[in-house]
Amino acid sequence: MLIVMHKEATSSDLDAVIKRIEDHGWEAKPIPGGERTAIGVLRNKGPVDPAMFLDLPGVRDVIPVSKPYKLVSREMRPEDTVITLGEGEGSVEIGGNRLVLMAGPCAVESENQAIEIAHAVKESGAKLFRGGAFKPRSSPYSFQGLGEKGLEILAKVREETGLYIVTEATDHEVCDLVEDYTDIIQIGTRNMQNYRLLRRAGQASKPVLLKRGMWATMDEFLMAAEYIMSEGNNQVLLCERGIRTFTRHSRNTLDVNAIPYMRKESHLPVVVDPSHAAGRRDQVIPLARAAAAMGVHALILEVHTHPEKALSDGPQSLYPEQFQELVDGLRAMNINV
Repeated sequence: MLIVMHKEATSSDLDAVIKRIEDHGWEAKPIPGGERTAIGVLRNKGPVDPAMFLDLPGVRDVIPVSKPYKLVSREMRPEDTVITLGEGEGSVEIGGNRLVLMAGPCAVESENQAIEIAHAVKESGAKLFRGGAFKPRSSPYSFQGLGEKGLEILAKVREETGLYIVTEATDHEVCDLVEDYTDIIQIGTRNMQNYRLLRRAGQASKPVLLKRGMWATMDEFLMAAEYIMSEGNNQVLLCERGIRTFTRHSRNTLDVNAIPYMRKESHLPVVVDPSHAAGRRDQVIPLARAAAAMGVHALILEVHTHPEKALSDGPQSLYPEQFQELVDGLRAMNINV
């Protein structure tokens, strides 16, 4: 349920509504907005009678919320959420009118490798550098990442290039470390329903980029985002990265239907990862262009100066000149990059 307040409602009016909610053992979630202030009612076990709030001073309307993902739902917040990194001229907004590019290698392999790629993607227009310090791999014998050393390298990348950092927390135990070093905490596809990690990310002070699980429905994906938001972190980005289907011509299938669905159902910024959807270099640029044309807020792409030597996901990584080609193509499409 959403309790909508009049513009003229006082802080005392808001406090009275919150008290009545909490007196019934429920949770009150104030939601400031440009045109209105609203208060969400959470953790109620059944229907809530609107009449118990309509008599309170300052209450304009009481609106039932039909979705199970309440905080994520556009019913709860009609305005788009915009996530801001940094301050002043160097700040970056994700969720506004500009397409934000996040680019870098799948894994941080060395300081020289990371900084070389970072300079290349920044020159082409990337605002964030992506690179894994902790890598959950299908094989226990594959490269698992450099761990904290990788995070230290990412910090040097930020210091030298000014790029913001997005990297993955693979479990709740390393989330503290990742939060200390990064600007956006990534939750990977294999951890989309790791509820302990989702709750820990929900307690973080940094935004969270949540990737859709490779077999997850949209409702399951949005409910995973609800876990994060229910812990108090309202800065969540929804990332479509391809799902498992019967196809063999690509690694996964990019669910482009999910893009307008997420834009309609949720106020959260939408990100697409065409690299993991394709799994092969020749498909990444067309998928990225398609996602951009459908109005996503950001793209996260894998770029490597020597993908043939990459320790992780080389076949799907663009060369820097291909990343520049993608950016030039997006600008030719009148995409604000």
